[in-house]
Amino acid sequence: MLARLFRHIGCAYGYAHRLFPEAARHEVAAAIERAEQGHAGEICFVVEASLTPLQLLRKLSARERALQLFADLHVWDTEHNSGVLVYLLLADHAVEIVADRGLHPQGDACWTSAAELIRQGFGSGAASAGCVEAVEVIGDFLRHRFPSNGPNPYELPNSVRML
Repeated sequence: MLARLFRHIGCAYGYAHRLFPEAARHEVAAAIERAEQGHAGEICFVVEASLTPLQLLRKLSARERALQLFADLHVWDTEHNSGVLVYLLLADHAVEIVADRGLHPQGDACWTSAAELIRQGFGSGAASAGCVEAVEVIGDFLRHRFPSNGPNPYELPNSVRML
């Protein structure tokens, strides 16, 4: 518990911007825009440097935080129940993918694969490339699961949210 607290304190907000600079955020946002073509799904990408001391005292896990954000950011509120949240908690080196009920259980292998691509990207020093690959994998899955003949409705912002 104490080690996690110090890790989160040491992972200040500026750390997230150094690890995930503006150019990388634009690259991932562009990948989301491309990945959302041809289907009725929505992808939301969130990067959080660390949790608050209160969240840490409550022993909030990365998964629980991702579920909170899934609700708070209304990712669950898409027309076809096809929202996907990609959540990175940098202090814990955690990647969580939460998908709406319209995507279960068919997407489980996709989420695992996408999360691994992100971890590999961070591990090799190519964080944005791993994130872009993961977004492409999710987009391919959504095209298969929720194909659309028309344009994708713009229900969630494509920009990377930094918390």
